[in-house]
Amino acid sequence: MRVNWVALWEEYMKFRILILALLAVGALAMAQERPTIQAQPNTVLVGADGKFEANPDTALVQFNISAQEDNARGAYDRASKAAEQIREILRGNGIDPKTAEISSFSIQPVYDYRPAKAKLVAYRVNASVSLKLKDFTKVAPIIQQLSDMDVTANQSVSYTLEDVNAAKTKAVEDAFRHAHDSASAVARAGGRTLGELSYASVDTFENVRISPVHTMAKMAAQSATPAPTEEFSPQTVTVTAHVNTVFTLK
Repeated sequence: MRVNWVALWEEYMKFRILILALLAVGALAMAQERPTIQAQPNTVLVGADGKFEANPDTALVQFNISAQEDNARGAYDRASKAAEQIREILRGNGIDPKTAEISSFSIQPVYDYRPAKAKLVAYRVNASVSLKLKDFTKVAPIIQQLSDMDVTANQSVSYTLEDVNAAKTKAVEDAFRHAHDSASAVARAGGRTLGELSYASVDTFENVRISPVHTMAKMAAQSATPAPTEEFSPQTVTVTAHVNTVFTLK
């Protein structure tokens, strides 16, 4: 088989031009988001960045209910029994079961494809459940009890920041301090005195990284060693801000 190198090169160049064009459009869009400030006499224009690292305020516990039986009704009944066990676990930890959310639910046939013709062998019920907790001390016991059930799987815990407004305010204050300090330095270097703030624009960015920590509660319970995540703190959430400021000069 002969390869047409000329055609491949032409396709590569077209693809490269397309990528460059998309990058240019993206850069133009970002540039248009921030207002253009016209310099005025006896003013100093300063842009600065700031940030604030906040502790997460919410633990997101996610897991699946998966039950399989010979018939659809049996699989459904087994999944329903598991759901009731989960509700009891939540009540036992002082949590209203209504706070748990089901994001998906399905009943699917299970086939054996080894023979020449597919054979229906069972039915499986799958449901995805998520639970938000503000009290982090309840995470470990709930995960442990879920791990002891034979119809739950893929338990994971992740941490995030839902009340982000206070963190945004702190990040803006940090950015403004940097801008004010820089403007003061410029004024002193020029033999002037920094005056009042005459203009400001603010952009905030949330770096809310939800890093899943797959739990190993069952393995830890059967081992003398602690769980891999034990005694570690949840990752902090970083919120950044950018301010553009204009100060008058005296």
